[in-house]
Amino acid sequence: MVNVDEFIADAKAEIADEIGDKNAVIALSGGVDSSTAAALAYEAIGDQLTPVYVDTGLMRKGETDQIRETFSYMDSLRIVDAQDRFLDALGDETDPEEKRHIIGEQFIREFETVAKDVDADYLVQGTIYPDRIESEGTIKSHHNVGGLPEVVDFEGIVEPMRDLYKDEVREVARALDLEEIISERMPFPGPGLAVRIIGEVTEEKLEVAREANHVVEEELEEYEPWQALAAVIGKATGVKGDNRVHGWVVAVRSVESRDGMTARAQELDWDTLQRIQSRITGAHENVARVVYDVTHKPPATIEYE
Repeated sequence: MVNVDEFIADAKAEIADEIGDKNAVIALSGGVDSSTAAALAYEAIGDQLTPVYVDTGLMRKGETDQIRETFSYMDSLRIVDAQDRFLDALGDETDPEEKRHIIGEQFIREFETVAKDVDADYLVQGTIYPDRIESEGTIKSHHNVGGLPEVVDFEGIVEPMRDLYKDEVREVARALDLEEIISERMPFPGPGLAVRIIGEVTEEKLEVAREANHVVEEELEEYEPWQALAAVIGKATGVKGDNRVHGWVVAVRSVESRDGMTARAQELDWDTLQRIQSRITGAHENVARVVYDVTHKPPATIEYE
């Protein structure tokens, strides 16, 4: 386990030394990784930092409002509405890796636009060790590692937490006095709901995935999972009222893990599963059924794409 006090001092010094007297933007998503990196960078360089939250349209329910409230103490916070640009860029793409690369490139372009506006030369990211391992090992490309475009218009990219595991990041977040809603928050993928939708990303599937994930996080909070999620995985026949429907299939997944490199599917009681399926199928007329994923990692990854 990392020595938290030493790490914080070293990370702040690294950020300050690398950026010097120049300006930087930081990719702020609201997850524990990017939030902790933002807190470190803000303490290191203060007003030289512009935190940028990009509303991709692929985020959790209420995410933008939560970001605005939690990070209001950072006067330079920028919230960018880029929903249309991300959905246009994704188009009808169905390949998981291509989706990740499209999202990674679009993120960079959004940060470059803000960087030009605030005269920033550096980009700070909350990349952690498992992100690098999975991207370098070709398990999947992370939008902030393997998903980055070849040409990036920044003098440098600063990743102060690149050697930390998730549980170590949480320790750092607690030491920095970040709110519990941030420090204890379960992981959420950088590409957002796009990797919880099999195939083409559409507004209807996003609507289903967003509400289903909200239900799952609420219902499974007492189980304290490493990660709990819902994914739209296809279509199947169902019955709504007196009508036969060909509606969406939503897969629910809840796992226990230490660092995300391996994971075990949680055993959930039947009443909990029934509440989840009832709420999800009742929330959208085009959801036909809900299934529970019992696969560990390996052989499955935690996310669906």
